[in-house]
Amino acid sequence: MRPIVQSRKLQHVRYDVRGPILVEAQRLEAEGHKILKLNIGNPAPFGFEAPEAIVADMVHNLPEAQGYSDSRGIYSARTAVSQYYQSRGLRETGVDDVFIGNGVSELISLVLQAFLDDGNEVLVPAPDYPLWTGAVALCGGVPVHYRCDEDNGWDPDLADIEAKITPQTQALVIINPNNPTGAVYSEETVKGLVDIARRHELVVFSDEIYEKILFDDAVHHHTAAYAGDDVLCLTFSGLSKAYRVCGYRAGWVMISGPKHVAESFLEGLTLLANMRMCANVPAQHAIQTALGGYQSINEYIHPGGRFYEQSKTASRLLNEIEGVSCVEPRGALYCFPRLDPEVYPIEDDEQFVIDLLRAKKILVTHGTGFNWFAPDHFRLVTLPDLDTLTEAIGRIAEFLATQRR
Repeated sequence: MRPIVQSRKLQHVRYDVRGPILVEAQRLEAEGHKILKLNIGNPAPFGFEAPEAIVADMVHNLPEAQGYSDSRGIYSARTAVSQYYQSRGLRETGVDDVFIGNGVSELISLVLQAFLDDGNEVLVPAPDYPLWTGAVALCGGVPVHYRCDEDNGWDPDLADIEAKITPQTQALVIINPNNPTGAVYSEETVKGLVDIARRHELVVFSDEIYEKILFDDAVHHHTAAYAGDDVLCLTFSGLSKAYRVCGYRAGWVMISGPKHVAESFLEGLTLLANMRMCANVPAQHAIQTALGGYQSINEYIHPGGRFYEQSKTASRLLNEIEGVSCVEPRGALYCFPRLDPEVYPIEDDEQFVIDLLRAKKILVTHGTGFNWFAPDHFRLVTLPDLDTLTEAIGRIAEFLATQRR
């Protein structure tokens, strides 16, 4: 028979957060081993539950959520998103500037499908959330990775961005607060990124899904606030992380700036939204309640709160391991520690995390899976309770002791 093979469009697409290492973890589970999965930012398995008001509102609206909605989203959800950004100084945004999607991940794919032609280049941070790199490649574009500087709190290297712009460059991706590093960019950095986009007439895609998960004195600055009326900015966010409802799949993209020069692109985005009919309707009813109601996230991000204490504990314990350094996260749900190559001569970091998984039954993700340039980092999710997290990092330390030069 004729072999049936995957599309060539997938040739340069990877998603190692859920890749071959997860397959190995599932094999070990099938053998009866208990695996601590620290590879993906999914709060539910670690005891985080949706706010009761969100669940109640979804249940209340289920009878009216059985049919398709407007492909852009139900009016109340889009209004809530629009008002949210208006309250943060983006007064020119309206209901028609918002598209609701099945999480940010779906909207990234829709937007890039509508935007990219073959060979178009998109500047993506390294390390990145790998869906951005994979989706750019899948849509025929070329992801070009700009360096974030670990020695400068993982801030983007603006000079490196400038150096990588070519006539084919069409857009700049910003992930702030950052996954996987936990960096939260200063106002100066956000302005610098927008100024680059302005000078080179680039569209900005700003992934802000962790905007409410901030620690200590960190302040989130919306990219769109600095884009003004001359830089087209698409802001991505949603309920998954701050409201602990990853499985509900409720996200949005808000479009601001010179929309009059983007009518063709926005027409294409509308076409693609129509083709998928609509986003998950029950979860759309949660958006107004979430954005307008009590912000329970504040219980988690201050001293004594789980997100805060777990992040601080994880970075401290990692830094106590010989040959390991970790920039303390200022937001989000991850640590991205570095393994000193002089201490740990790792040539294949994917094999390193597989060996860790087999030896200690802990699943993390290797740094090159986030398109980092060298096999000397891994990402750790900081969602487990303090006792579990402390034990897990202790087991990682034990394994690392066997890997030293």
